[in-house]
Amino acid sequence: MPGRGVAAENWHLTLRFLGEIEPVAARAVAREVAGAVLGPPFAVSFGGLGAFPRPERARVLWLGVDEGEAGLRRVAERLETAIRQAGLPAEPRPFSAHLTLSRLREPTDVRSLIRRAPPFGRRMQVTEVVLYRSHLGSGPTPYEAVERFPLG
Repeated sequence: MPGRGVAAENWHLTLRFLGEIEPVAARAVAREVAGAVLGPPFAVSFGGLGAFPRPERARVLWLGVDEGEAGLRRVAERLETAIRQAGLPAEPRPFSAHLTLSRLREPTDVRSLIRRAPPFGRRMQVTEVVLYRSHLGSGPTPYEAVERFPLG
């Protein structure tokens, strides 16, 4: 796989990126999310590879979601509402269900890799939303689970 792979222990589906926020804002987000109705648990299955911003000039290689994208979108919309109620600005980018596998330093043409890769075909149950804090520095970004919000 081209680029710098994301360590398996850091794999996650980002429902909403918050960026750098003050602790008081993080507590407000957690309070609003805890009070939100996120919906019932559901299954997702992973499909094929894709790339951002586009396969012929990829900077990110990702694994797409086949089944369960509607469930992820529903949870992401409910999270967005809670986050806005906590006083944070709206997310300007549309939601895209994906799992980041690799980051590429230089734009790279990955069209042939995407065409050759078979569908991943694994399923998993989504039972909770986790608020993570990332610790930036040299090397892979470690993520710390700050709070968990069960579905259902």
